[in-house]
Amino acid sequence: MLAFLHKSVAKTPEALLQNPQADSSVSALKDRSLIGHFSSVRPGAVTIDLASAGFIAYTSDKQNPLLPRLFAVVDDIFCLFEGHIENVAHLKQQYGLNKTANEVIIVIEAYRTLRDRGPYPAEQVVRDIQGKFAFILYDGTSKAVFLASDADASVPLFWGANAEGHLVVSDDSELVKQGCSKSFAQFPKGCFFTSSGGLRSYEHPVNELKAVPRVDSSGEVCGLTFKVDQDSRKDKTGMPRVGSDANWSQHY
Repeated sequence: MLAFLHKSVAKTPEALLQNPQADSSVSALKDRSLIGHFSSVRPGAVTIDLASAGFIAYTSDKQNPLLPRLFAVVDDIFCLFEGHIENVAHLKQQYGLNKTANEVIIVIEAYRTLRDRGPYPAEQVVRDIQGKFAFILYDGTSKAVFLASDADASVPLFWGANAEGHLVVSDDSELVKQGCSKSFAQFPKGCFFTSSGGLRSYEHPVNELKAVPRVDSSGEVCGLTFKVDQDSRKDKTGMPRVGSDANWSQHY
């Protein structure tokens, strides 16, 4: 799976912007070279244009049958999901879903509940999802992005910034490296990212995350690793309640 997200809807973490690829690189949003490469090397690739927000793409080719890739769109909420949720029955009951709902529908409904019906802490919503998973969600109504990975990073997810600061996210590390060069990192396990709240750990929601540069054999920085800083704490941000003028996607 692949997402190319404009910086206007997904503000790239500053740490990823410290090692941008060469200025001579062409923006994938303009010439679609990244999505073109994805489609050319992955049979049956499907691309969804998000207009000025970017695009997402996926394929079922060469997927792990135990951790399948799924895609769904509900009420202008687009979601790419890879993995398996163990507590599906419980989450269906929790969110009032019918028996036919699969993992990607559960994620969309969990997000929509978080957005519209607070006050649910975002970290609790993700923590309630038990299993092996990674997902990329884009809300076309509120122009918000929501990314997450399970506590063990069982489904690898990678991200980086291209030359113009737009965010690239994929389960394919080589694809992100190709689009972002040294501005590259594995999405940290047990974490989630939102357009307004940035990167946070749902296992340690009150702690800051710090970026540790990775150095190759020649001594050059070749990406980043994000880790929970156990010595730092951030202020807790409350969820707006139902009926407030603001919603989670704009202010959380």
